[in-house]
Amino acid sequence: MSVIDEVKHGTDIVAVIAQYTTLSKAGRTLRALCPFHSEKHPSFFVYPEQQSWHCFGACSTGGDVFSFLMKKENIDFGEALRLLAQRAGVTIPSKLGNGHEKGKRERLYQVNEAATQYFHSQLLSSPLAEKARQYLTNRAVMDKAVTDFQLGFSPNSWETLKRHLSKMGYTNDELLDAALITVSADGKAHDRFRGRLMFPIRDDRGHTTGFGTRVLDDSSPKYINSPQTSIFDKSASLYGINLAASAIRQLNQAVIVEGYFDVIIAHQYGFVNVVASMGTAITEKQVNILKRLTGNLVLALDADSAGEEAMLRCVNYENTLDSELKVILLPEGKDPDDVIKENTSAWQELAGKATPVIDYTFDINAAKLDLTTASDKSLAARRLLPIIAEIKDMVRQSHYLQKLASLINVSGRNLEAELRKINAAQGKRLSKREILTPRPISKSLLSNPLEEYCLTLLLRCPELKEQSESLLPEYFGNSENREIFLAWQQVNPDISQLRDKLDDSIREHFEAIANKDIPVGQIEQKYIDCILNLRKRFLQNLEIKRAEVLLSERELGGTAAELAKQEEQGIEVKTRLLEIFTQKTNKG
Repeated sequence: MSVIDEVKHGTDIVAVIAQYTTLSKAGRTLRALCPFHSEKHPSFFVYPEQQSWHCFGACSTGGDVFSFLMKKENIDFGEALRLLAQRAGVTIPSKLGNGHEKGKRERLYQVNEAATQYFHSQLLSSPLAEKARQYLTNRAVMDKAVTDFQLGFSPNSWETLKRHLSKMGYTNDELLDAALITVSADGKAHDRFRGRLMFPIRDDRGHTTGFGTRVLDDSSPKYINSPQTSIFDKSASLYGINLAASAIRQLNQAVIVEGYFDVIIAHQYGFVNVVASMGTAITEKQVNILKRLTGNLVLALDADSAGEEAMLRCVNYENTLDSELKVILLPEGKDPDDVIKENTSAWQELAGKATPVIDYTFDINAAKLDLTTASDKSLAARRLLPIIAEIKDMVRQSHYLQKLASLINVSGRNLEAELRKINAAQGKRLSKREILTPRPISKSLLSNPLEEYCLTLLLRCPELKEQSESLLPEYFGNSENREIFLAWQQVNPDISQLRDKLDDSIREHFEAIANKDIPVGQIEQKYIDCILNLRKRFLQNLEIKRAEVLLSERELGGTAAELAKQEEQGIEVKTRLLEIFTQKTNKG
């Protein structure tokens, strides 16, 4: 069994999604307000038997537990796998053995430091780095900050770093273990990062553990990080922590921002207690690192829906910190570095007015509701009572219960009664036991022969690329297969670079698919049949799910408009299925 299969076997999608939204029973399925967009009527469904989810509202998409976590946390497949592996207690094998572990870790720190110095020298003096230097100038990054953070530039060349470090005595195995080089499909090792601005990521002891990088054009993705190694774990890293630790202790406060430049500009202007989560997904590991320095955390994430969701999830961390976690309310459309560059006094004022995260939660919910109506008062209570219930400090819990009572003009005694009933709700909300109870896993969840057969055809027969317009990513229910297909789409017409585009965690799965035998003869027709069968399966699953939604709507007294919408969309799916049936009949 592969690592991916082990993680699937040890993960229940219900338990994962329940961390982000409140799930209620709806027949054989579970439903909730979609965690990806704002809505008052639940359109998000979870299917425990299939270990899948689907939003029938604005998102109009779905997938498995990997795709959910990738979309929700804005991370790639490898990071999602590692988070779920940690949760499931699955160890992801490291290339490093157990013997002499400490010495090998030190060696990796050394090779990363050597790479840092090389990238930094390239940025300072190479003519090829002029575009990178100009970019930093445009972002108002001064020379001292470039030096303090050891910013660098990776030449757009296949082997310059590899040759440089090899001359210093580092082996290819060491460079692979540090993720500084990677191996392409033809077996050749080359530099992982090329033509990018480099941000060395250090731990609190100053060791370079990995790198963040940014492109210098409009290509996507703009930012990528080192993959997980034995010394680098993005979820346990904080950018700038090595430079900020002393100030955090002295000021007894840490400010968490989202991006590299937010940290660099903050430090440049004297706000040295600032670190970055390198994305909106603040993790418990990061909170625990900061807890050793201070119990006072302030969030200054971007004023968008992703940043807002990250702040809300941090409510649970207050119990860990045993103190209030606060939020800096940024002007709309502004990042922390924008505010600081425009007016340092404005930043200081915003920081001074930082709002407790639970008050912030109250405010954004109140802003989205009409609290003069009974229905929105009820909705406010349903959203905020579960948050209040999580507060362990009884004085603070009582404070916020009174605040909610005042906000919606309802008796505090009634809310107290509702608070006591929250975890005992029967038939509507899943209990913790239901969420945590392991479910039998179907073999079909571990592999998907039809998807893998289609990918094998594509990988073994590059000429099929021209006939793939009708093959859509959503036809691949397994995220690892979808990731391979998406990478395959990007390497037209040369797929020799495909392996290099994949996260290390998918390599084993990729190799197994790429090396499968395919029957000779009529390859083109077999491929067309494969696409047709994938589309048919996708639509059939969608039809079944939509029928369950319709049944749920009827049982729960859905409005006539909602019922009509679901019936209309069901007719559309059936029409598309009929088209496939006609195609198959005509071909026969």
